Amino acid sequence: MGRTLAEKIWSSHVVRPLDDGADLLYVDLHVLHEVNTPRAFDDLRASGRTVRRPDRTLAVEDHNTPTRDGALEDLAGRRQRELIRANCAEFDIQLHRLGDADQGIVHVIVPELGLARPGMTIVCCDSHTSTLGALGVLAFGIGTGQVEHVLATQTLPVHRPKDLAVEVSGVLPDGATAKDLALALIAQIGTGGGQGSVIEYRGEAIRRLSMEGRMTLCNMSIEAGSRAGLVAADDVTIDYLRARPAALGKGEDFAAAEARWRGMRSDDDARFDDVVHLDATRVGPRVSWGTNPAQNLLIDGRVPSRTDFATAEDWASAERSMDYMGLRPGQVVRDLEVSTVFLGSCTNGRIEDLREAASVLDGRRVADGVRMLIVPGSAAVRRQAVDEGLDKVFDAAGADFRAGAGCSMCCALNEDRLAPGERAASTSNRNFEGRQGKQSRTHLVSPRVAAATAVSGHFTTPEDL
Repeated sequence: MGRTLAEKIWSSHVVRPLDDGADLLYVDLHVLHEVNTPRAFDDLRASGRTVRRPDRTLAVEDHNTPTRDGALEDLAGRRQRELIRANCAEFDIQLHRLGDADQGIVHVIVPELGLARPGMTIVCCDSHTSTLGALGVLAFGIGTGQVEHVLATQTLPVHRPKDLAVEVSGVLPDGATAKDLALALIAQIGTGGGQGSVIEYRGEAIRRLSMEGRMTLCNMSIEAGSRAGLVAADDVTIDYLRARPAALGKGEDFAAAEARWRGMRSDDDARFDDVVHLDATRVGPRVSWGTNPAQNLLIDGRVPSRTDFATAEDWASAERSMDYMGLRPGQVVRDLEVSTVFLGSCTNGRIEDLREAASVLDGRRVADGVRMLIVPGSAAVRRQAVDEGLDKVFDAAGADFRAGAGCSMCCALNEDRLAPGERAASTSNRNFEGRQGKQSRTHLVSPRVAAATAVSGHFTTPEDL
């Protein structure tokens, strides 16, 4: 019987099986950020251990980094950055710190720098490490307590997840994006639909996605409850890596690397534990209405009513979400007004996302009473946006195009937060209670919808403008 892509990567990295049924898995790259690492370094010191492979460890500052010039720094955030700088210096770990040319959100800069390649294993104390699965990488988040183990041994004891295939037939219609595809999938299978699994995305619609679109899709695999997302290498992957010389090993020939990368795919007779089918032709612009990513619907829809739910338990959950979000059953989604639009995050903070927003904002203005934050996912993304003149489009539209790169309002661990009760359209990946600030109300959307909504002040598609 053939093997899945996830199984191939996994088996090639098993150091040895463990007695409890788990495997000791070798880690090709371990990435750190400032929020979840201080304890791991303290534990290393306490146990007298060192970092096993500092050459296969990379640190970034992204969650707590201020992105606005002159912003008052959060004292806790500044302390975390001071600690990661001191720890990286002590243990000889490369750090992309605030102000560096290669600084940015961890899941944005790793592929930019050519550090993610098909067949690798990459871990980080951040669930959205799954983003890197777009490049055929088995990439997943680990817990705070596991960080020390990887630092000390370059291995991780872990049980192998199940294999879930998501077969996406047809082609996405004009105006539908990878973000909408991700939301449509989560609406279909729920936030627990991928639990305990690695999702492999397959089908014509996936093959037609850009690398940035694939990253968005794999990023939001976590919101479907899965451990990771994967897309097998193809021409899109090879073209992306060809533009990044660092993707090659020392003395490695690109042709040989390409042949190896193209071989990293599921066998035709591979058997998955489960298969989900999704029709891309029925995907359109979507907006989340509740407090988990599965609570989303087409932008032309209405906030659900009792008859939309099969059980009283589901309806009770929906009522709680509506109460928090300040919504009523039957409200038209397009009528919901927002006061803030956030464009950024590891989901949608790449150059393609900024280009999409600029194409909508060009020649238009952000509506009165609405603030639009555009935060690049990396310093490199910002430089490219300036080189392409996107910054002039954003400035002319009245959007706040940030000077710095980072997570910004996505996680609200910095100066960017929503006020209590404030409603926002956001291109991030999570919308749980308080995600973007205490009592904040977050609606997840694509960059296209975010930009159009900023112009109109309520949920809108570019075609409506």
